[in-house]
Amino acid sequence: MPVFYDQLNRAVDLPATPKRIISVVPSQTELLFDLGLDEKIIGITNFCTHPADKTKSKTKVGGTKKLDIELIKSLKPDLIIANKEENDRAQIEELIQYFPVWISDINTLQGAVDMINSIGEMLDCKDKVETIGRSIIHQFDQLKPLPSKLRVAYLIWRKPYMVAGNDTFINSMLQQCGLINAFDLSRYPQINNDMLIDANPDLVFLSSEPYPFAEKHITEFKVIVPNAKIILVDGEMFSWYGSRLLLAPGYMSGLISTL
Repeated sequence: MPVFYDQLNRAVDLPATPKRIISVVPSQTELLFDLGLDEKIIGITNFCTHPADKTKSKTKVGGTKKLDIELIKSLKPDLIIANKEENDRAQIEELIQYFPVWISDINTLQGAVDMINSIGEMLDCKDKVETIGRSIIHQFDQLKPLPSKLRVAYLIWRKPYMVAGNDTFINSMLQQCGLINAFDLSRYPQINNDMLIDANPDLVFLSSEPYPFAEKHITEFKVIVPNAKIILVDGEMFSWYGSRLLLAPGYMSGLISTL
């Protein structure tokens, strides 16, 4: 019986190559589709939106942190692909009692590539994932970071304000651009106006997800930190750690050029 280890170093027993897969992580769902596993994907979350033409027809099993456990049980998956950060721990622990669950835990670019390779090995598409992984690493190697070390506050939420801290995948992507996180804090801390003023960032990135920051919010931050450059950024390019990473270096190159 094949045994695979997830990124929490948990052994996941798979008697055969999975044929009924549920993904509860949007970026990993996109990866599965890009690997050509359309027919094996039997369930995804409401937030799994890429590729749009294929996700629409799939059974939705709830939100990433509010899964419909009974629906998942009724689908009888032979593999669930989850993430330590994006999913609710109690729900995932419950699902582990019934089904094989492979959990990713990603804070770096290498961790993302390792996840891609591991999924390819489990699902018998090793050659495809190796090609994707090599292309991602090559493109990031070609990315020319900013020569000047600008400090950035990366906002992910409003009311209350929340930022990406220094031990997140987002922070790793900021580093790829040559940027320094203005907040030397862990995970996704809440901040207030005074904390943002004290951080004195050169840049404020307003992410498109999970909170949908828009043009109307730029003025709000300009009042708080008038000397900072406020920029709307595509959150998927900084936080999706599946095959969307093939697009991220091109996006980041354009962003760097504007800075």
